[in-house]
Amino acid sequence: MRDFDTNCARRICVAPMMDWTDRHCRYFHRQLSRHVYLYTEMITTSALLFGDIARHLFFMPQENPIALQLGGSEPNELAHCAKLAEWWGYDEINLNCGCPSERVQRNAFGACLMKEATLVTDCVKAICDKVTIPVTVKHRIGVNGVNNYGFVRDFVGTVAQGGCHVFIVHARNAILHGLSPKKNREIPELKYNYAYRLKHDFPKFEIIINGGIKTLHEASTHLRYVDGVMIGRQFYHHPYLLADVDRCFYSPSAAVKTRSTVELAMREYIYAEHARGTYIGAITRHMLGLYRNQPGAKSWRRILSDPQQLSTGNFRILDEAHAQIAAPPADTYKKITS
Repeated sequence: MRDFDTNCARRICVAPMMDWTDRHCRYFHRQLSRHVYLYTEMITTSALLFGDIARHLFFMPQENPIALQLGGSEPNELAHCAKLAEWWGYDEINLNCGCPSERVQRNAFGACLMKEATLVTDCVKAICDKVTIPVTVKHRIGVNGVNNYGFVRDFVGTVAQGGCHVFIVHARNAILHGLSPKKNREIPELKYNYAYRLKHDFPKFEIIINGGIKTLHEASTHLRYVDGVMIGRQFYHHPYLLADVDRCFYSPSAAVKTRSTVELAMREYIYAEHARGTYIGAITRHMLGLYRNQPGAKSWRRILSDPQQLSTGNFRILDEAHAQIAAPPADTYKKITS
């Protein structure tokens, strides 16, 4: 055991989650914590090479620090897309070597890349040669029935030769056939000790642990053995957990924002985004858990997820949702009636 590194920017991270950690979600999470490290949902190289670059890469300056997670397996394409991300102001490029979905496998990237460590090394090197920002890899501890620690140790050791020294370890095997992505997050056995051993065997590398972590107390325990902790769905469904992250892991004097303060910030964000043509529901869908376990939370979620009301673009829906929650002090709440 050791004291956790107070200089590690990735001490607490929000995991990249497909269809969830878009820019609206990240802006919301940033209202709760100034220091938590944010990741985009996975963006494929083809989306950037042949799609709308601005739509995929735009983010608000308030979201920093933020990493772009890339999906791909062709070194030159990954390097080109990484350079685009650096131009757009991202703080890190993360290569996805952990997604087990069959759709991702058909495109020859994600968790199946763990079986091709030399190719991953080439990908990392190509990216590192193109950008000056850190290049990191998110991966599993094994693939299918390969359960021995030596597999992930050798994978990390090989990939490091390409210039990667930050590894985000989802401490489960990836089962490439027969399990859905959801079941791949639940059924394979968690082996946190594999991540701990990686830190022991590669003490100069930054090791971030991921998988099944539900509380900040659990996170603090893991930080005695590794450099950082990544949490995904728990932060998404229970976002107010993020409000205590700064105080617990970055600065003991950090203020803990109230839910009503966060709500007010998001109301102003919704108002500005709607003026630019954004559908209100694209933002409110990420806020449904803000008042989880508070009086009126069920009604809050019901109103903010009502497609009929959201489609009108009428901001009164925000007032209706807020009315279900005990009213905060008048000086922290501004009613929007336009």
